[in-house]
Amino acid sequence: MAHSYTPGLTVTETAVLRKRRLLPIPGTVTVETGNRVQADTVVARTELAGKVHVVNVANLLGAAPDEIRDYVLKKEGEAIGKDEVIAESKPLIKWFRTEVRSPIEGKLESVSLVTGQVLLREPPKALELLAYVDGTIVEHLPRQGVTVECTGSLIQGIFGIGGETWGQLAMAVQSPEDRLTPDRLNPSMKDQIVVGGSFLGADTMAKAREIGVAALVVGGIHDKDLRELLGYDLGVAITGTERVGFTLVITEGFGVIPMAAKTFNLLAAHVGQKASISGATQIRAGVIRPEIIIPKPAQPSAVSSARASADERTGIRAGDQVRIIRDPLFGRIGSVKSLPPDLRQIETESHVRVLEVGFADGSSTVIPRANVELIEG
Repeated sequence: MAHSYTPGLTVTETAVLRKRRLLPIPGTVTVETGNRVQADTVVARTELAGKVHVVNVANLLGAAPDEIRDYVLKKEGEAIGKDEVIAESKPLIKWFRTEVRSPIEGKLESVSLVTGQVLLREPPKALELLAYVDGTIVEHLPRQGVTVECTGSLIQGIFGIGGETWGQLAMAVQSPEDRLTPDRLNPSMKDQIVVGGSFLGADTMAKAREIGVAALVVGGIHDKDLRELLGYDLGVAITGTERVGFTLVITEGFGVIPMAAKTFNLLAAHVGQKASISGATQIRAGVIRPEIIIPKPAQPSAVSSARASADERTGIRAGDQVRIIRDPLFGRIGSVKSLPPDLRQIETESHVRVLEVGFADGSSTVIPRANVELIEG
């Protein structure tokens, strides 16, 4: 049977998922291989060096740079308190003494006799790395981190913002076509992952922030509302570090686009269950997709089945569900009816491989294979 490989979004009930959790700098791993962990379990920790502050003691005291060691009262590496005197002049009359006080609490890092500057460093900041998903530690990387494995449902989105979080799944709408409006949110959704339908606006996001929801999942959004939420144009950089009060995952794209029925039904089937979610997105090399993971107790048969399915997948086949990712049909979802083997000429006069996509309303279209994205499951 003809097929073509096209990377796409995974929307599947059962998959074996491995999440590698790595520290940015060497530290201490706090769990061992085989340990069961929860999303909020600390699996590793380290300390990040504090911020450095520069104090120009030579200028403040009117001294030559190579003389300031005579005026500095603290030794290198010694602790200092905020507003504590770290250097002072030595006039004949003490009332004319000039004092240099520390702007921070921390330690004196170094004294430069070339620049006449003193470097102060704030205390180190503790960094704790969390497991992110409920699962089992299957790999221990000394001083670096771990790999967490779980069996669960996986739903990937098109775009997202905000970091990793978790909470119970809650449905705020009845169908994929429904818009997520402010009146559909209520205080009971605090710390929950709220699922909408085709669209949400700036007013809904403001209400979500007020309530304190953990995350929002919806089919589409207008770019102007996203700009209003962030306060700036996002550009093409990797997302996931934004602090807007919640994590946001868009499953279909920009505009009013009903959530894919498969995605909506899968989320609805797990209402009330704990899920982990991340809005991190990267669309350039090394693609990163926003995701929702719903862990479940590992079952050997389910694990082997999920692995076998992943091994067998070689590309798009007739009957597969796909999403169109180019105008004028951007966002529409259908099934592959056929994969003609011959090249076809398109409007640009290029000759490309095409496929025929059928839609739920009975209509169909022939488009380049590069213009679709496989909805894997």
